[in-house]
Amino acid sequence: MTSVFLNQVVGRGTFGVVFKAIWKGKDVAIKTIESENEKNAFLVELRQLSRVNHPNIVKLYGSCNNPVCLVMEYAECGSLHNLLHSADPQPHYTAAHAMSWCLQCAQGVAYLHAMKPKALIHRDLKPLNLLLVARGTVLKICDFGTACDIQTYMTNNKGSAAWMAPEVFEGSNYSEKCDVFSWGIILWEVLTRKKPFDEIGGSAFCIMWAVHRGTRPPLIKDLPEPIETLMTRCWDKEPSQRPSMEEVRNTMNDLMKYFPGSDEPLKLSNQSSANRSGSSSATSTGSYADGTINSNRSDDNGEPRSATGREETLKSFDAKFPLQFKPSKVKADTVEVLMWPLRPRPNSKESMAVFEQHIRMVQEYLRVQSEIAHFVRRKQELMSELEQDQREQQTSSRLIQEHGKLLEDNSSLSAYYQNLRGTLRLIQSQNQHHS
Repeated sequence: MTSVFLNQVVGRGTFGVVFKAIWKGKDVAIKTIESENEKNAFLVELRQLSRVNHPNIVKLYGSCNNPVCLVMEYAECGSLHNLLHSADPQPHYTAAHAMSWCLQCAQGVAYLHAMKPKALIHRDLKPLNLLLVARGTVLKICDFGTACDIQTYMTNNKGSAAWMAPEVFEGSNYSEKCDVFSWGIILWEVLTRKKPFDEIGGSAFCIMWAVHRGTRPPLIKDLPEPIETLMTRCWDKEPSQRPSMEEVRNTMNDLMKYFPGSDEPLKLSNQSSANRSGSSSATSTGSYADGTINSNRSDDNGEPRSATGREETLKSFDAKFPLQFKPSKVKADTVEVLMWPLRPRPNSKESMAVFEQHIRMVQEYLRVQSEIAHFVRRKQELMSELEQDQREQQTSSRLIQEHGKLLEDNSSLSAYYQNLRGTLRLIQSQNQHHS
């Protein structure tokens, strides 16, 4: 395999660094590992990408052993995360684009969940792992090397906490429904152009604690009810209450008829900025405005953007733009969840001490929750083993009884046999005497 490395880092995945290169005359992404410790994740991604073939999943062209790397499809528009949260100038996109991205994500994940003989779970769906091509109109899912170890998530994977289903970090058994939870958070993010749980701050443990207690991103004012219902069902605490990704895909497909124009190319004024890896530190203040998601900026002439075509697009929903936040629909006894944890005062030692104590308490709580979940699973395993032992003991007892009965029968038959032999000898003796 002949490649010309351009020595340009374009991103990082669950493992390794991603470079842009030219292979057989076309741009490709080369994903390398940085140490032998990442070899397992490399093999996981290689095995999983080798199994899949879908227009909304990044293509694998090949792999190398020396150096160890994957050769994959290159996404010229970068990640969805960078498009949403990059520094100015932020590209404008419409409600149609937002809905289309989420539909395409659902299509790719539904394909994974339908794989036989066992569903393939991505486990780390988030905008950083969603790539854009075709001038921002086509979405590709990437990064299939995700580790399942909860400790890895809790200590080293802070960036994933905002999209992680509670059953995953709580240490409970989880299914493909964890991807559905992540998808619901992504839908909220593209509709608001805000980072989920950004107001909570602190470490990943703060987000995990809030999600565990029932906190979700605030609902969006005037969001059409079918979209809101789908979104809130996806991030339900109970996995069994969440829709399947197939249902999500079908629902989104039905909704897309109200959002024409998703194939309109985005105006990406600075292509290279979209390709930069990592998340932008700029604060995003974007929201829906006339069906266009922007940074609350006006047009070049200084006038606000017009609402032409807005009513026609959403007339069936009887909803009006712009969409703003409205208070989350929570019970009174969960208000404390939305208020916790508060950001500490950096100049106050007491405030910082209390905040750090809260963090330690959250860490300890999640550790205990994980241990409880582990012990519950272990209890179930032991109960299953005990039931198996009881069945084996019952079988053994039955066999012993049968063996005893056979011994008794054998003894009776032996005695009967001896009697018959004695009778036979007596008859033989009489016959000899007469003859």
